[in-house]
Amino acid sequence: MTGTDNERARKAAEGLAYSSGFGNEHSSEAVPGALPVGRNSPQRAPLGLYAEQLSGSAFTEPRSHNRRSWLYRIRPSAAHPPFVRANRGEIRSAPFTECLPDPNRLRWDPLPAPADPTDFVDGLWTLGGNGDATQRTGMAVHLYHVNASMERRVFGNADGELLIVPERGGLLLRTEFGLLRVEPGHVALIPRGVRFRVELLDAAPDGTGPTARGYVCENYGRPFELPHLGPIGANGLANARDFLAPTAAYEDVEGPVEVVNKFCGHLWTATYDHSPLDVVAWHGNHVPYVYDLRRFNVIGSISYDHPDPSIFTVLTSPSDTPGLAGVDFVVFAPRWLVGEDTFRPPYFHRNVMTEYMGLIEGAYDAKAVGFVPGGGSLHNMMSAHGPDQETFERASAAELAPQKIDDGLAFMFETRWPLTLTEQARDAGHRQRGYDDVWQGLQRHFRP
Repeated sequence: MTGTDNERARKAAEGLAYSSGFGNEHSSEAVPGALPVGRNSPQRAPLGLYAEQLSGSAFTEPRSHNRRSWLYRIRPSAAHPPFVRANRGEIRSAPFTECLPDPNRLRWDPLPAPADPTDFVDGLWTLGGNGDATQRTGMAVHLYHVNASMERRVFGNADGELLIVPERGGLLLRTEFGLLRVEPGHVALIPRGVRFRVELLDAAPDGTGPTARGYVCENYGRPFELPHLGPIGANGLANARDFLAPTAAYEDVEGPVEVVNKFCGHLWTATYDHSPLDVVAWHGNHVPYVYDLRRFNVIGSISYDHPDPSIFTVLTSPSDTPGLAGVDFVVFAPRWLVGEDTFRPPYFHRNVMTEYMGLIEGAYDAKAVGFVPGGGSLHNMMSAHGPDQETFERASAAELAPQKIDDGLAFMFETRWPLTLTEQARDAGHRQRGYDDVWQGLQRHFRP
């Protein structure tokens, strides 16, 4: 990517207009009159466009669960040559069978920088996952470290939706529905089947050129939704109005464009004679979003005890068992701690759920050392974990004045099934081999 390309992406990302509201029926048109009125599929769509429905759920699912959008585009998606199988690089999909599920606590440093020009698709590196992409169950954890924008290249994922969590470097996402700007501290949700291109916005800290690094949760199961609030009431946690959908913006581009399709765990590619990001107008609720994690309305204890981390759930993918998620996305955002006679960091814990945690910035309040931005830890189900020795000693002796935690932003992908590693994650040079040592300094304090 040249400096001119980088500047063009930054200019396109300035002053973007959005439509707010998670799960809303949005509508947008880039050209006045492009959106039909009173019907979805008129005999002749306005402006000579093609009408096309994109279904993210079965037609017969309950109305509250139904996800679909109508797109009005220059050419229909059906106008493409055959796809051929492509090298999938370091992307893997469920079922994960390369390694046995591991009960040990595991931790990784950040994904190393690529040696060659690497865009978002080529830079995806799979840590592991569970379920089966062909059965639409489970999830996968990917990381990315990229140094090039996608040029005349578009990506779509038939296997599931993608939750993109940047840790370093801003991204411009050019989607079929329009443009999203995603910075560290934001997340972007790309629904199943929606095509998009990723362009880099920011230079590396050393000024060597554009770069970006972060995490991706691939959700094979039911689409993410906002969690029910129950006794919390009508407000709190992630507010629906803070999720921003793009407004229509189309590409009328002729000439070769590579379209990469992830289908049943493999990458397939076809060269179109036009850009498939040619949607001039659209309406519906199967749409991409961007969300600022600092907008999360944290709920916490104002008396005693550290609440369970489920109160930090931003998005959840329900399973067939009420209350048991296929995957939850949880954020540990800036917050006040005021609990009386309370050990304030996260408590020692064994969990029926599996937890993969990443760090976007700063430090996590349960780990004093070793857990760094861009890195991650995995605690599979029933793996005992909790604060390290330094954190335990400090928190046990701390003066319990009101305390503001505002120097870190961490998150968690929590899933009902064990997460099985890929071989590349198990054998990675950036995997920390001495992670268990952080708990070895915990001393006996029992005084009968």
